[in-house]
Amino acid sequence: MSLSPSPLPESVIATRLRTAGCVFAEDEARLLVSTARTPDDLAAMVEQRVAGLPLEHVLGWAEFCGLRIAVAPGVFVPRPRTEFLIRQAVALARQAAGQVPAGPRPVVVDLCCGSGAMGAALAAALGEVELHAADIDPAAVDCARRNLAAAGGRVYGGDLYQPLPATLRGRVDILITSPPYVPTEAIGLLPPEARVHEPQVALDGGADGLDVVRRVIAEVPPWLAPGGHLLVETGERQAAQTVEAVARAGLVARMVNSEELDATVVIGTRPALRRGDGA
Repeated sequence: MSLSPSPLPESVIATRLRTAGCVFAEDEARLLVSTARTPDDLAAMVEQRVAGLPLEHVLGWAEFCGLRIAVAPGVFVPRPRTEFLIRQAVALARQAAGQVPAGPRPVVVDLCCGSGAMGAALAAALGEVELHAADIDPAAVDCARRNLAAAGGRVYGGDLYQPLPATLRGRVDILITSPPYVPTEAIGLLPPEARVHEPQVALDGGADGLDVVRRVIAEVPPWLAPGGHLLVETGERQAAQTVEAVARAGLVARMVNSEELDATVVIGTRPALRRGDGA
């Protein structure tokens, strides 16, 4: 329910937001007015945003791949650049479905899932999927359960693959992940919305930003089905090292990027079984 008319004109709100450093003040003012339920809500939301709380945390949702994804204070906000990873995953899943039209629904895992935005977007694009997600942060797990409930997704709390059911081993068709990949020394250079209001565990990737990425890659082969794909979002400067790690894990590695979204994704594919091979 939106306020009509707003007790605070959008122009006044936009001026306050711009003064506080919000680059897209007019757009943010419209979103605040359309989301607030009461005049008191609106006033409180404007104050929160002026104080530096991320817009998505103020609104209670973030737009991602055309969906409204619920987010909560302390939960990583999905980035527009990650939509590029989803496009790649959708294309791979549809290609596989075209090769086996009557095959079972694809098995998807969203690792380091945060709010569950990636899993929700992939499920929305593909329709029927068997969806699983995991994160080490309890706040993220709670948020992801809200976002993945409609798709029938199951969300687990724990470190990387540890909480996933063993029955998924060798069955995962698409594993998507945007693990923390910011080098520790670069955390202080992030916008305050990230470095102050988002969990360190969702940002800090260690000295070179690849501590968690390496673990994700090294441990993935037993989980992928033959022909299954791992898609990892990473930084442009780390892409070459990420590709090398994927190749060392025995997967066929390639890198794709989008200048428009400033996005880099490394894809690793488990070779499909040849006739006569075992599982």
